[in-house]
Amino acid sequence: MIIDYLDGSAPTDIDVDLCIVGAGAAGIAIARSFIGTSSTVCVVEGGGLSGEEKSQALYEGSSVGCPPFDPGTSRMRVFGGSCTLWGGGCIPLGRHDLSQRDWVPHSGWPLSYDDLEPYYTSARSYCRIDSHDFAEGSFLGPLTRPPLSFDADKLINQIFARSPILFGQAYRSELDQAPNIKVLLHANLLELEASPDGASVRQARIGSLDGRTGQVRARHYVLASGGIENARLLLLSNALAPGGLGNDRDLVGRFFMDHPSGKLGTVTTNDPDRLTRPYDRNLGKGLAPTFPEIGLSNDIQRTHRMLSGRVHPFAVEGTVPKGIRALRNFRAALHPPARDEGSMLEARLCAALKNGPSSGDGAAVATESMAMLALRLGLGASDVARALLRKLADRPVVTSNHVELIGFFEQAPNPDSRITLGAEVDALGKRKVCVDWRLTALDRHTYRTAATLFGGELASACGGTFQLEPWLEGDPDTIPLVHGTAHHLGTTRMSDDPRQGVVDRHCRVHGIDNLHIAGSSVFPTGGWAFPTFTIVALSLRLAEDLRGLLASPVASQAA
Repeated sequence: MIIDYLDGSAPTDIDVDLCIVGAGAAGIAIARSFIGTSSTVCVVEGGGLSGEEKSQALYEGSSVGCPPFDPGTSRMRVFGGSCTLWGGGCIPLGRHDLSQRDWVPHSGWPLSYDDLEPYYTSARSYCRIDSHDFAEGSFLGPLTRPPLSFDADKLINQIFARSPILFGQAYRSELDQAPNIKVLLHANLLELEASPDGASVRQARIGSLDGRTGQVRARHYVLASGGIENARLLLLSNALAPGGLGNDRDLVGRFFMDHPSGKLGTVTTNDPDRLTRPYDRNLGKGLAPTFPEIGLSNDIQRTHRMLSGRVHPFAVEGTVPKGIRALRNFRAALHPPARDEGSMLEARLCAALKNGPSSGDGAAVATESMAMLALRLGLGASDVARALLRKLADRPVVTSNHVELIGFFEQAPNPDSRITLGAEVDALGKRKVCVDWRLTALDRHTYRTAATLFGGELASACGGTFQLEPWLEGDPDTIPLVHGTAHHLGTTRMSDDPRQGVVDRHCRVHGIDNLHIAGSSVFPTGGWAFPTFTIVALSLRLAEDLRGLLASPVASQAA
């Protein structure tokens, strides 16, 4: 059942077996695992069924690190979570990603690939990519086009599958119809209140933007609110523990990571199609297509003592013929962007993420009448005809002679890169988040080494030349021109040693017997892999543990 907490008839206080805070990929996966069981579940979601600026404003905060980081535009507060904006990329981590690497401080998971593999299998069904087999670090295809061949000691092609769904849309009806599940929309967690001895959570105090407050009492609690908000909510739960729940060793919020991305350089070539077409995500076939990405081999990472990373080649269009520009503008006029609040918010957040190449000559928002646009299209008919022939020949409709290489990298775990509470408060009276995003010498070494390697190998593959970006030359301490990719990791990291992590290998907060955390905040390291597939796998693993705990008569009871 889905209930709007802003509705005056909604219950103020709720008693259930399991309380899940957050209805994104992780929260929905866990809740859905309890459909048809005897356990009762309440999912607390701060957003509504579509994006709303008032709810989104609760994610705003400050940035004091370098590079700067905007916590208000890199995630979305809505039923379905930030995956409402995702591109669908799914790929498993490999053994190397999970291992302890002597050149990467604080690396190593307490879980092995073999521990995760059965849950990756289950995650395929949840993400609706069941038809694709996978191995460690890659899906197995099939691919629409064969990728380039590289020296496997240097570069490798790793394959990801693209999920065709948005979790909020795909599973809304199931959750709404489940009699044992309540989803509270517009209900924001204000604080997790602990028992007097601090060994368990007693209740979750919730509130809405219209001033309505209440409590959810449960046997077990799961924070599933994302890599930034999970840490913030623990820090805000400080009535009994001044530093926040689970923060006895000052680890909550530390080790904040993303997948930094930036332009590495440009390949100039007479044959750009050879480099770009195998990796063009617009050319996939089927409901859940697969695509290759060019990654650093494990051997080269070990040899150069660098982090993991991938590069994507983007063809940069040359001059767009007038007829093609007219066609694009005509199409844009036929399908104007939606102007409702949710769609406009999604567009604003997507625009804030700079995950592609520099802007080319794309279609502008049409300001001319349809008649004038049709006239311009008619005058450019010959350009359109030539473009059609190029498309039939499996070539881009607009020629190019250079390719931008955009890198995406693992970030080194760094305890000084962290999430804290700022001085300002939000509309609920809770302190806003402050992000101190910091990169290390290892990160900078990785960008420089990988850029030269990627550029040289890809230029050689298409008979071209590579020009390194200026920021990667000269002084190694130059501030990297990278930005985040909204993959927030590490702030409640996993470790069997409570001195090294916030949660144990079962995602239970150390020292608190009924509090668990789901999502990428538990990742000790992140590889370069899109995190959602591993988030779902870990969530399904946690759900299995929770079903066992709740089936036991000695499961933790609320005090």
